[in-house]
Amino acid sequence: MTPAGTVTEPAPAADAGDIPAAGRRGARAARWRQHAVLVVPTLLGIADSFLVNDVDQPLELGVSLLAALALLLRRRLPLTVFLATMPGLYIGYIWFAPMIALYTVAALRPSRFRLGACAFLLIAAHFFPYPIADWEPTAYRENTLVLIDASVTSAGPIGLGLLVRTRRELAARVADLTRSLEREDRLIADRVLATERARLAREMHDVVAHQVSLISLQAGALQVASEDAGAREGARTIRQLSVRTLEELRHMVGILRAAGGRPPEEQDGAAQPAPAPQPDLAELPRLIEMSALDVTYENGVDGDAPTDRTVERAAFRTVQEALTNVRKHAPGARVRVRVAQPRTEEAGLLVEVRNGPPDAGAYAPQLPGGGHGLVGLRERAQSLGGTLEARPTPDGGFVVRAEFPPRAA
Repeated sequence: MTPAGTVTEPAPAADAGDIPAAGRRGARAARWRQHAVLVVPTLLGIADSFLVNDVDQPLELGVSLLAALALLLRRRLPLTVFLATMPGLYIGYIWFAPMIALYTVAALRPSRFRLGACAFLLIAAHFFPYPIADWEPTAYRENTLVLIDASVTSAGPIGLGLLVRTRRELAARVADLTRSLEREDRLIADRVLATERARLAREMHDVVAHQVSLISLQAGALQVASEDAGAREGARTIRQLSVRTLEELRHMVGILRAAGGRPPEEQDGAAQPAPAPQPDLAELPRLIEMSALDVTYENGVDGDAPTDRTVERAAFRTVQEALTNVRKHAPGARVRVRVAQPRTEEAGLLVEVRNGPPDAGAYAPQLPGGGHGLVGLRERAQSLGGTLEARPTPDGGFVVRAEFPPRAA
């Protein structure tokens, strides 16, 4: 067998210390932006309070500072914060805190009634002087100018807030559209892949099944015509292997064509027979018998222990591939196949195929190989939550050792 290295355990999840420096800088920048969005408007409101009101005006300065500090909660309680800034506008004549609070109310998807009521309150707080006794209803020109000023003052934050909210909604819709297009691209790619699988299934059936059928027919003819008992037995084994190969080929073709979009029972417009049962641990003695190798089989699996059929099939394929590699790379070597249950709290399956050095005088068949056998076994073991180790031994042999959980992951 060709060495394929030892399977390593997956790397643990990265902790905070393993995050790249660029990622840490990006996270810090995001936190700073979040804090700045709350702190900067509050500082503007505080500066506005001190610019408009003197320290010898405790009431005006106090309500103005409370209105500015309330901006720290404007994201969580936008309507409450806006109401808290109204005394600052009416008594302290500040502008930043009420306008920022109104902008927040408009940007966070309020009802039209609430937004209109907030605009009316800001206009009223701006229009009527403090104290109210100073208001002169007969000053029409001055009152009209103040009303226009108050209306524009309320319309500006509302318009900006609605614009930001609309932009946010458009960005969310664009993101949804992008995800929909990506899903559509994946569906198209899956459809193309399914069509290609169906085509491969047809090619596999037309080419491989035809060749294997010819092998089976030739072996059957040799079994009948030969007078040598050994030749007849070899022909019978070849015929059995050909029939078994055709059964498994039919099963795999059914899976590929089902992945192509049609269930097996509806393919080619006719009912198809059920796929052949997949091999499990009970088939190992038969596999070893037909391998034509010097194999010692040790079965230490408790028959009452619950084992998933997928895990048993993976164990069977592991032994099958390992024996195939022995025939390719270590002809004449002695082989030991051991199947057992690890001594753990939750027993699974342990499969070990160990062979000695090849026999120099043995015939070495020139069998083709793609170099993907052990790679496929490793991927199969990992997909089930197990591990696979493949390495040479000190005596010149090779060992393949796989551990599987009792249930597929």
